[in-house]
Amino acid sequence: MTGLQEMLGIRYPIIQGGMANIATGAFAAACSDAGALGLIGTGGIREAEGLRKEIHILRERTDKPFGVNLMLMNPETDKMVEICIEEKVPVVTTGAGNPGIYMEAFKAAGIKVIPVVPAPILAKRLEKLGADAVIAEGCESGGHIGEMTTMTLIYQVAGATDKPIIAGGGIGSGAQMLAAEVLGAKGVQIGTAFLFTDEVPVHQNYKDLLMHTESHRITSIGNLNGRPMRLVKNPMTREFKELERSESDKEVLEDFTLGRLRKAVFEGDVDQGSVMAGYTAAQFDRLYSVPELLEKLMSEYQLAKNSIK
Repeated sequence: MTGLQEMLGIRYPIIQGGMANIATGAFAAACSDAGALGLIGTGGIREAEGLRKEIHILRERTDKPFGVNLMLMNPETDKMVEICIEEKVPVVTTGAGNPGIYMEAFKAAGIKVIPVVPAPILAKRLEKLGADAVIAEGCESGGHIGEMTTMTLIYQVAGATDKPIIAGGGIGSGAQMLAAEVLGAKGVQIGTAFLFTDEVPVHQNYKDLLMHTESHRITSIGNLNGRPMRLVKNPMTREFKELERSESDKEVLEDFTLGRLRKAVFEGDVDQGSVMAGYTAAQFDRLYSVPELLEKLMSEYQLAKNSIK
């Protein structure tokens, strides 16, 4: 798997997912320092200046390349875009929307822009707007998801754009990295696997639950209101699904989930909080340091590649 390292100046073809409330400056620094591209996630940042603070924290800890993931539905996005430009952030990934209105400013500042795309048609549009690459993320991922599976999405996006493709969703082993490469990916974005690290800033209850989670305990909610997300089954998900069957007001459903991720991440409430995770959670039963996890993934990738020669 080659191409992404040269493009981003990183050791491994791996981008750490910009998980809301989890992908802090300190954690992104640990991932960048270990050879991946660490991302600061903005989904949980309520005031734009909070992003500047996280960028400064990261730069105090590493001089390696990093990026910022902009969740475009955040009302502070316009200000965060300005901060990315002012702070000379080298890479910006985007999710939950089309970054087209910011593309000219990003390109003028020399920032590489890599949007997440849930469908091939969006990859075509963003190529025309000047995206440097795209992240094709399938519905096996944790958190907010699209409809297409990773296997079909990567292959179809590869046929829709000449830009480099980073695969995301359902990738937590070297063998899965190799499968993504065969389908056309130059690298991968990984979120769930990083939840199984010592450095990730989530409550121990969150980690303990994930280490005992099997695939049949991972579900999705929000399918009826058009905002699906993947997470671990718990009393909250059961209550939401009951509400979803009887409630047609999308705002009521949105209000129900508001603050639930923070409750799980910071308070350790894994019953009433949103324990977001993708299907690859079932592949792990212990914690690793970030460097150990990256070395594990790359050794598995090489082993899988050697086995088919």
